[in-house]
Amino acid sequence: KCYTINKVKNIALFVGPEGGFSEQEVEKCIAIGYNVAGLGKRILRAETAAISAIAIIMYEMDELK
Repeated sequence: KCYTINKVKNIALFVGPEGGFSEQEVEKCIAIGYNVAGLGKRILRAETAAISAIAIIMYEMDELK
């Protein structure tokens, strides 16, 4: 982990197209101060990616108890 998620005050979740975000889109997010994370090499449908990402965030924030 590069940062502790339970110390984060705000989370913005951007779900891109099934092919992923372009390098320019990722670079723009980084340039304006976002920490960028992904789901690895997995290719998921947009609606599945959103649910998966929220589940991971909730798990990391210890909110699944």
